[in-house]
Amino acid sequence: MKKILFISLIVALSMMTIVSCAKKEAAVIKIAVAGPHSGDLASYGLPTVKAAEILVEKINADGGLLGRQVELIIEDDVCKPEVATNTAAKLVGEEVVAVIGHICSGATKAAMGIYNDSNILAISPSATNPGLTQSGDYPNFFRTIAPDDAQAALEVDFTLGTLGASKIAVLHDKGDYGKGLADFAKAYIEADSRAEVVLYEGVTPGAVDYTAVINKIKNSGAEAIIFGGYHPEASKIVSQMKKRAMDIPFVSDDGVKDQTFIKVAGEYAEGVYASGPMDTATNPLTILATKEHQDKYGEDPGAFYLNAYAAILAVFNAIEVAGSTDYEAVTNALRSSYVETTLGKIKFDSKGDAEGVGFSMYQVQNGTYVELK
Repeated sequence: MKKILFISLIVALSMMTIVSCAKKEAAVIKIAVAGPHSGDLASYGLPTVKAAEILVEKINADGGLLGRQVELIIEDDVCKPEVATNTAAKLVGEEVVAVIGHICSGATKAAMGIYNDSNILAISPSATNPGLTQSGDYPNFFRTIAPDDAQAALEVDFTLGTLGASKIAVLHDKGDYGKGLADFAKAYIEADSRAEVVLYEGVTPGAVDYTAVINKIKNSGAEAIIFGGYHPEASKIVSQMKKRAMDIPFVSDDGVKDQTFIKVAGEYAEGVYASGPMDTATNPLTILATKEHQDKYGEDPGAFYLNAYAAILAVFNAIEVAGSTDYEAVTNALRSSYVETTLGKIKFDSKGDAEGVGFSMYQVQNGTYVELK
């Protein structure tokens, strides 16, 4: 009798283990989106949320990943490093497999160590600070956008070569992203015999009046400005300059290449230059992704939508290639397996940068950014 009871207990425990494993395997795959979803920089973060909503809805309708449904976890970091650390801690607690984000470089840097300690990969559509990949500190970090050193080199070459300026004022917003880009631009100019930096200045984010720095630009004799930062400061500086009849070229970055800059600066945005991700409008996946956004949200996509769409496709593909959500397997798949995306066919190098992804120069013409060939 005791023997029969013992055998029954073993069978029951075995069945419980099988059921438990089945439940675990059938559990949802949690993927997070982290970035600014409110505040002045929400226009940079919300397009990534929309890309994720579209693709998660599609993958779930098609049976999910590895036969499991994908659950989207959305967290707002307002592009602030101190908030991003709390966001990261929350997402670790949610046991997410991957994070699409963060958006701003400072917030990304603040969160990345927390994810790394928990073996959670993050893939950003927009965080361009070179140190995120080049320092070696964050092996869990990937991005679908080129780093700032490449962006700064393009801006300097354009300003010196195409615009023919030789006296350059370099401005930044004192943040990881803006100052990092400005430092690269300054170094490239100083290494070029064609030009000189006549002013290098940080501005205060959120200030209402930039008269002091505008006076410095005027007194410096600058023939062009290279600005590292985001649209709230850029729109004010450009507007206040043009109101004072200072119409020298203003060259900025992908933090300014956004329709929100044009909306805020209005008529004063006309003629402004900015670097941004290469135009992939003829890519079949880009055409599809744009139509999906228009159909679902009734408008064209915003900044970094295509980069976010590519990032999510890369994560989905890596999980399928790995055959699991294991961190090592998925990150290895990101580095070794090509995937067709809205940016073209990509994979990631050993540092986490997407191969074949670069920048172009744009100009505001008739109220919209136009790629310069």
